[in-house]
Amino acid sequence: MIFIRNASTYLEDRFKNTFLFFCIVLISCGSGERLSSQTTSTSIQDTISKKNSDQSTVTITQPIITGANQTEAYLSLLEGKKVGIVGNQTSVIFRYPNITSLIEDEGGIASQKFQQYTHLVDSLLSRNITIQKVFAPEHGFRGKADAGELVADSKDIKTGLPIISLHGKNKKPSAESLSGIEIIVFDIQDVGVRFYTYISTLHYVMQACAENNIPVLILDRPNPNAHYIDGPTLEPEHSSFLGMHPIPLVHGMTIGEYAQMINGENWLGDGLKCDITIIPLKNYDHQTSYSLPIRPSPNLPNDKAINLYPSLGFFEGTTINAGRGTETQFQIYGSPDLSIEKYDYAYIPKPNFGSKYPKHRGEVCYGKDLSKSKHLSRIHLDWLVYAYKNSNNKEKFFNTKSFTAHAGTKKLQQQIQEGFSIQQIKKSWSDGLTKYKTMRQQYLLYK
Repeated sequence: MIFIRNASTYLEDRFKNTFLFFCIVLISCGSGERLSSQTTSTSIQDTISKKNSDQSTVTITQPIITGANQTEAYLSLLEGKKVGIVGNQTSVIFRYPNITSLIEDEGGIASQKFQQYTHLVDSLLSRNITIQKVFAPEHGFRGKADAGELVADSKDIKTGLPIISLHGKNKKPSAESLSGIEIIVFDIQDVGVRFYTYISTLHYVMQACAENNIPVLILDRPNPNAHYIDGPTLEPEHSSFLGMHPIPLVHGMTIGEYAQMINGENWLGDGLKCDITIIPLKNYDHQTSYSLPIRPSPNLPNDKAINLYPSLGFFEGTTINAGRGTETQFQIYGSPDLSIEKYDYAYIPKPNFGSKYPKHRGEVCYGKDLSKSKHLSRIHLDWLVYAYKNSNNKEKFFNTKSFTAHAGTKKLQQQIQEGFSIQQIKKSWSDGLTKYKTMRQQYLLYK
């Protein structure tokens, strides 16, 4: 049974006077000095559109409120129970900003930056919730491990809680690790891309909990790539931890919605259904712009990288470096096999946070800098196809096993090698996308 608990409106009241005051200030000072956009903090998006320099039209929407922030909606479900947490560095409760935190970026978009936050585990412990252990996904509980790096079981230094790795030898919680736990809380920020492994962890957690009759509480978070659906649909024979279900590469769902799809499509197998409770987002829909306040993994450092990730992620299965070993991960790409005559950008990957052994370490890579490119609302295949055409080593360009796992099909590599146009390739995705969109509709929580 799926139960979605409606949150109360106390946070709305908290912001009402602040936003009203902000509107008055902006309208009365329409020709005033522009607010600074120089900040290292990221934010929830509100919208400001300017008519001209003398008169401003100001539209301020209510801030997005994450599931975790709605403690009044779920604390009663945890009190008096032995709790397990599936989370990482993004599992936080935000302390929302005051009027001085409002900024405006270069595109005229007003934002609220977060000044502080408290980790969900710390918050629940302070409220006398009994947490038995923490289960950590890829990159670990604190989000510091490299992509694909095996993470061992450990103990959290701050709280002393045992941490069970779900990206080591066991990607699924064992019956032993779940022993004594009465409810699991799942709270992880996803980015809406099939080969981003947090939704695979969600599957295994739901499956293990269904097998052991443990309910799962899902604290929903926005999907920063929810504004479109695109890419090849995974073929079942190519299922792996990089993609377990027959969905497009960019799926357009939040974690909560995706959990409903896992249950509804019987993907847990053996007739299993997980007992899930979802605390939905407030003031959110799939077209809502959302700037992640905390990087969801080491190599997705900012909004640009997250937006480019579905398109540049294909390079993970090739000889092309997608910015790992630099400070502009998934915003640049290059390889020693690409010619300086064809590409106007060069860089040298070096070991750094999130990439101890980057592809082409210490070698000059020629490629492109996309850090200033336009915001995408589709998968951009041009970079992949053009790189293959201009590679000096086409025979080794594809790591077929890895590329197929990322693409979810062998067809994409074959189409590129056979010289299919981008239009032809994308047309081959259309039937799968149409079928998926119809299936998806019944599981949506948001417009």
